[in-house]
Amino acid sequence: MIGDGYTDYELRESGLANKFFAFTENIERQKVVEKADHIVNSLDEFLYINQLSRSQSYPKSKLKVLLLENVHARAVEMFSREGFQVELLKGALDEDELIEKIKDISILGIRSKTMVTKRVLENAPRLMVIGAFCIGTNQIDLTTAEERGVAVFNAPYSNTRSVVEMAVGEMILLMRGIYDKSVKMHEGIWDKSAKNSNEVRGKKIGMIGYGNIGIQLSVVAEALGMEVLFFDLVEKLPLSNARQCHTLEELLNQSDVVTLHVDGRKTNSMLIGEKEFNQMKDGVVFLNLSRGHVVDVKAMANAVKSGKIRGAGVDVFPQEPKTNDEIFESELRGLPNVILTPHIGGSTEEAQASIGEFVPNKLLGYVNTGSTYGVVNFPEVTLPPLHDAHRLLHIHQNVPGVMSKVNGIFAKYGVNIVGQYLKTSEKIGYVITDVAKNYSKEIVQELKEIEETIKFRMLY
Repeated sequence: MIGDGYTDYELRESGLANKFFAFTENIERQKVVEKADHIVNSLDEFLYINQLSRSQSYPKSKLKVLLLENVHARAVEMFSREGFQVELLKGALDEDELIEKIKDISILGIRSKTMVTKRVLENAPRLMVIGAFCIGTNQIDLTTAEERGVAVFNAPYSNTRSVVEMAVGEMILLMRGIYDKSVKMHEGIWDKSAKNSNEVRGKKIGMIGYGNIGIQLSVVAEALGMEVLFFDLVEKLPLSNARQCHTLEELLNQSDVVTLHVDGRKTNSMLIGEKEFNQMKDGVVFLNLSRGHVVDVKAMANAVKSGKIRGAGVDVFPQEPKTNDEIFESELRGLPNVILTPHIGGSTEEAQASIGEFVPNKLLGYVNTGSTYGVVNFPEVTLPPLHDAHRLLHIHQNVPGVMSKVNGIFAKYGVNIVGQYLKTSEKIGYVITDVAKNYSKEIVQELKEIEETIKFRMLY
């Protein structure tokens, strides 16, 4: 018997049914749930438990989604509409808290403050995929995630415009000294003067990092009449009149504005320190909207105090509060003409809405179809729609002989393969096989039992 009312349970109690399933998709009554042999959130879950014919290989209502750091409501809506169990938390979790929470989680969504460490991943046996609702993924142990068959997706483009607009706005405010003058006005000080107030037109902007943000900033800066220089470890094709510098020192020596747009890899730690500040022009404007650990904050504070830096905008810090209730501490607090913001470069309503849709689409694409297009740490495969077939997804260690074993099992049972797609990385292989529906169920167990198997899924 399956139902959501107490009278449904009474049929079980009277002996007319052997088991009672409390159906909670529409309503959950505590009195009914307490009496149930099983609790099911969907009809597909009921069919799955009883091994009956069903439309889904595995009911989505049994998959749990954990979204942290108050990701956009659009993400919650998309996962809920698909039938997943969704939990949203406003803040980040520390390692121990996340380990306790992640044990039965299949899909994890985070932003920049949650650290998904090796320990966390080792305690996440059901985890299939992680979505970083931001550009960076340095907060995730990508190597361990790959080794454990956990795909990671991010949002490399969705907040680019927001960061660029913030950089341009702060640059102009600092070059004109408007921020300092505003602070003085609030203190009752009238300081009408053109001293140290300059236009950005005709000035040189030096960008450290010429990725998605750097390229778009380059276009906007040039439209403002600036000369664009950039330094990147990779040879890049400059847009318009932008010019690539051969060394970081070359860029620092020439730039009136220096702005950082690098990723969070460990080799970028302390990229800008006392030596680099000394190489900059006197009176430079300095912006860091990238990662906190790439700048020596103490050296930066000294450069501001000495006048080497005339104005600075900083949005990221080596240590950041986990929630809005914690106190922010930094040597940069109270310094003149320094704009400090709480890691909000990409925090516009437009950007967050875009990220809130982009990342879930990637995660749902992977969970629903196996597609890894745009993945960060995994073999990238774009898959056709699944029609009148079952899809078998096999993640394995990338060693010789695995594909022979996989296809040997298909041959053994005479399986008709509709399509097969394989991509490998240095460590893992990802093979997707679409097969005709009339196959022996023993195939699934034998594929799981291949020694090198990391994860296996079946979709239909």
